[in-house]
This record gives sequence, C-alpha cells and structure tokens, in this order.
Amino acid sequence: MTHANLLTDNPELYEARFPDPERLAGRWAEDCLRRHGAGPRVLDLGCGTGRDAAHLHTVGRTVTGADLSETMLAHARVRHPGPAYVRADLHGFDLGRAAFDAVVCLDSSPLYCHTNAQLDGFLSSCRRALAPDGLLVAEMRNGAYFLGRTDLLDTPTVHGFTWQGTAYRSTTTLTVDRTAQLLRRTRVWTSDDGAARVEQRSAWRLLFPQELRHLLTAHGFEVLELHDGPGPRTEPPWREGRLPGDTADADRLHVVARVASPTH
Repeated sequence: MTHANLLTDNPELYEARFPDPERLAGRWAEDCLRRHGAGPRVLDLGCGTGRDAAHLHTVGRTVTGADLSETMLAHARVRHPGPAYVRADLHGFDLGRAAFDAVVCLDSSPLYCHTNAQLDGFLSSCRRALAPDGLLVAEMRNGAYFLGRTDLLDTPTVHGFTWQGTAYRSTTTLTVDRTAQLLRRTRVWTSDDGAARVEQRSAWRLLFPQELRHLLTAHGFEVLELHDGPGPRTEPPWREGRLPGDTADADRLHVVARVASPTH
C-alpha cells in the first residue's frame, strides 16, 4: 500500500515520532533572529504542526505559519494557537510585498524544491515577502555530506515508537539520485493494530554550500552565516550561548541571509 505521507496526514503521529518537548528548533531560530536584530514579523514557511511557529509567537513575535498541508494547518490552529496559519506553496507564494521581517524554514523545507526553477521560485518569493534588511533563516540537510560518504545510504534504518497504544515501526532507506541531485527516501510503516503496510516515497534536493551561497546572492541576499552547526538537529545539538561554527562538513546545513542593501 502506497500512502502520500503517513506523517503529514496524521499530525499527532508526526509529533509522536519527532518529539521536540524543549522546542529546540524554535529556540534556535529565535536565537538567530535575535542575534541579527530581526523585526517582529515572522513567516514560518513549511510550518508543519505549528510547534515552532507557536514558540516564536510565545516570545513576542507576530507569526504567520504557512504550509501546503491543510491537515497540518488544521492541527496547528487547534493545538498550537497564536500564529495566523495560511496555506502556501513554497515553490511560489505571495503573502504580501515586504510583509515580513524574517522568513524561517526549518527541517529541510527548502529542499522540497527539487528543480532549479522551483528553487528560483522559492527564493524570489522569499525576497518579495521580506522587508528591507529582512532575514532568511533556514536549516536543512547538507548535500556536501554525501560527497563520497555512504554511511547514511542504502542500508535500512529501523525506528519504533508507541502512540495511543499502537506500536509503530518505520524502516527507512536513503539513496542518492546523482543526476537529479536528489536524496530519495523510501519509508515502510508497519503497526501492530492490523493496519496494512504503508510505503511512502519522498525526496530532498541536495544543495552544496557554495551552490546555496551562489543562489542566495543571485536572488538579492547577503549571506551572514553558512555552517554545519551547532543546530537543532546536530550532535551535539545547539544550546543557548553556542555560536555558529565555520565549517560545512557535517550532515546539516544552517544559513542566515539578509536582504542585500541596494548599491548606488
């Protein structure tokens, strides 16, 4: 049985599989925004269940959470109230010119732009949405990590957890499509409640650090930070007071870019 995305279609299951009780991702994003003096209006693009958007709201920001999944948005409005939640496609969106002081994209959201045209649409939309000196803060997989490394590839990894009395087991295999520059994921779900086996497929664009720097510069951004950690999904994870590193060798990539000032 193939399913579009079991976790996206079941937000409570998503939060059980990927718990973040300390709101580490939201706190990391807020630290970036504060260190670079971002204004209060924040767009959380690819907000998912709304946990990070709600955290940014609780620290005093005016937050809009945007996602393509109506199911995720409905969950966010009920379980993580405070932000405004709207449906938007990160491949191209228009939520108002200069409507935000920062755009935040966590958990590899930009990498759902698989083609160069989709990446251009994403960055053009972010640039349009941002006020002068606005910030783009993103956290994603690092394409450079997969150059010659295979430790995360081709071998299934198994994860099990229990939610509402049902034991779930996911078996995940990652492969690299070098022609398309995609990291492809196949995940098979089984559970002990008698439900049919579920297979889902997804992919992320693999972006390399210098490629990302070039794309951002071409779309009118000045790159302020581009590094592999610490961040919310690194080992060890980011903690308050930890400053960004200066390498881009590990499996995560973190970027902070500012709308470039016009040159005269």
